Amino acid sequence: MPENTVSTSELASQYIAQVSSDLESNVKEQDRLREEISALEAQLAALQRDHAVLVNVQQALGTAAAPARPTAGADSVAVPSPRKPAAKSKAAKQARARKSPAAPSRTTAKKAAAGSPQAKDTAAKAAAKPTLVELVRSHLAEQNEPRSAAEVTSALGKSHPERGIKTTVVRTALEGLVARNLAQRTKQGSSVFYTSPDAPGQSARGEEKQPSPAE
Repeated sequence: MPENTVSTSELASQYIAQVSSDLESNVKEQDRLREEISALEAQLAALQRDHAVLVNVQQALGTAAAPARPTAGADSVAVPSPRKPAAKSKAAKQARARKSPAAPSRTTAKKAAAGSPQAKDTAAKAAAKPTLVELVRSHLAEQNEPRSAAEVTSALGKSHPERGIKTTVVRTALEGLVARNLAQRTKQGSSVFYTSPDAPGQSARGEEKQPSPAE
């Protein structure tokens, strides 16, 4: 009987440990998914801001007014050809009244064209600004040792303090690079580190660390 009691308690302990481990893994997976969702929402907000800037640039360049020209042409074609000869004077006055509001639109187009250099500068600056993924990939390529998401965030936060970079967004960017084979992920204990395949000395360092589990 004592032996049966001991074996039963050991089995119960094993089940408890397994359940605790599964619960911990489940909670970590939920946290990871929340971080990815937060990062995706941040990327969506950035794309929406870029869209608004591009729309403003398009309007400043006058390209948004181009589709309105056919409708103006249709109106001008419909004005002439009155059926009654006595109404020619009225038709002429109406045609002049319709033509007069067109002058401000031309002036507005000229002002928009005059302001286009600033719009071009704004578009050029927006295009020249690197994305977070590009910053992360460039940083990894410059490193000689694996870096964690927190270390990458700290380095990028110092070099780009105006961007307000967060660890959750950086981790999502790193995982995206790993999914596209543009970065490598290694795990040491409970910590995860990332390296760039193109980084100097990474291949040799990786070959030295591979035999360690067997040891």
